[in-house]
Amino acid sequence: MSHLVVFDLANPGAPEQSKAAPERLIAGDPSYRTWEMAAAAHGGIHTGIWEATPGVTRSIKGETWEYCTILSGTVILTEEGGAARRFTAGDTFVMRPGFVGTWETVETVRKLWVTVT
Repeated sequence: MSHLVVFDLANPGAPEQSKAAPERLIAGDPSYRTWEMAAAAHGGIHTGIWEATPGVTRSIKGETWEYCTILSGTVILTEEGGAARRFTAGDTFVMRPGFVGTWETVETVRKLWVTVT
């Protein structure tokens, strides 16, 4: 097994498709496509590509760290008690454990992500 994981952004393979959980849906009818590229043997680190269509959902990180780089599209993240932040292609951010707020996909978004629990 190789210890190198290469992301083929042009042809990532077949995604897992899903919808927003009803208890987290605020507006719209977003759908998701996830390409999980690698998970650590101990199970605490995952990485991949994620895509979402427009809509607004409640984002709750719990004990998870999430690193994101936006590849395309536009999102607005608003942490509870904080100001709205707009992210577009090329922007990178980290949501720390305990993040609670809204994730608004304004224009279909695709991102690279790494989560650590």
